[in-house]
Amino acid sequence: MRPARAGDADDLARVQVASWRSAFAGIVPPPLLDELTGAEASALWRDRWREAIGNPPTSRHRVLAAVSDAVPREVTGFVSAGPATDADRWPGTDAEIYEFRVAPDRTGQGHGGRLMHAVADTLVSDGFRTVSIWALEADALVRQFLESAGWALDGARGELDVGVSVPVVRLHTAISE
Repeated sequence: MRPARAGDADDLARVQVASWRSAFAGIVPPPLLDELTGAEASALWRDRWREAIGNPPTSRHRVLAAVSDAVPREVTGFVSAGPATDADRWPGTDAEIYEFRVAPDRTGQGHGGRLMHAVADTLVSDGFRTVSIWALEADALVRQFLESAGWALDGARGELDVGVSVPVVRLHTAISE
């Protein structure tokens, strides 16, 4: 686990696209999924990750990368987090995980748990006490993973607009007292 580097942008985009292909399969129409995860979208995500890493909006915006133990070391997942953006959260003490992704072929290997521990430690160091994340309502695996780690639904619901509206739910957890 380490802070992401600008040179990781291609790998972050690769992991995000693979994860989205898996998470959104059966939820959004195949042509739309192809558009969201095609070469043009990958290039856009790469540029956005490079900007997020190299020029974050605040010193409390973070991107962490999970890397494999084997040489050559490969980015297997990532998490981006910072001050909460929801109107009912206070960004002084409430954090938000904006994106949490593990490559589909690397799930179940501990990368997600290590990412969550690392981001929680980082957010606590930045003065946050709680953290929330929006998850696809239909993504039972991510929700089970979070709930098994002590996260809970907080009743907030929304819609993610990816060309079609996809229901999302918010989970939260305390990370410090």
